[in-house]
Amino acid sequence: MIETIQLPKTISEPELVYQDRLRSIYRKEAVFEGFSKQYLVSDTGQRAGILVTCGPDVLLVRQYRLLINAISLEIPGGKVDDGENPETTAIRECEEETGVKCKNARLLLHYSPGLDVTNNPTFIFYSHNPCHTTIKKPELSVWMPLDTCLGMVFNGQILDAMTIIALLTYAQRFYR
Repeated sequence: MIETIQLPKTISEPELVYQDRLRSIYRKEAVFEGFSKQYLVSDTGQRAGILVTCGPDVLLVRQYRLLINAISLEIPGGKVDDGENPETTAIRECEEETGVKCKNARLLLHYSPGLDVTNNPTFIFYSHNPCHTTIKKPELSVWMPLDTCLGMVFNGQILDAMTIIALLTYAQRFYR
C-alpha cells in the first residue's frame, strides 16, 4: 500500500520571535489531519555569489567563520540589498571583497538551502571575463586552480555549501 503525503489543512501567519538587521526568525504552525508541527524559520533574505574564472583558476575569498572557528575559502558573495537584483549583488560583492570587477555575469544556478526552516534563496553566477584580475588584498583573496578547489571539496578543506555547490555545478557544466 502506498501512503499519500499530507499537505497541511492550515498554516498559521508568521509570529515574529526575533529580528536584527541581518535576519528575522519567526514561528509558524502547520496543522495536518491528526497532528500539527511548529517551525522556527530563519529568514535571511536572498543571497548571491559569483564564481569568477581566469583561465584554469577560480577566485576565492578567505573568510573567518565562527561555527568552524577557522578561515574558510569561499566564492565572493553576500546578502542581496533592498532594491538590488542578485546579479548586481554578486558583482558588487566580488569587487568589494577582492577588488576584481566582473562583467558578463551569467546565472549558473538558483537554489534554496533549506525548505523547512531556512528562507535564503541563493543565486550563483559565473564570469569568465573579469575586467582585471589583480586582487586588491592578496591576504584576503586568492586565484586557485579549479582542479585544486575540487580536490579541497572532497578532502574537506572547502566546507562552505554555496562554494561547494558553485564549484561542482561549474565543473559539471563547463569543465569536462
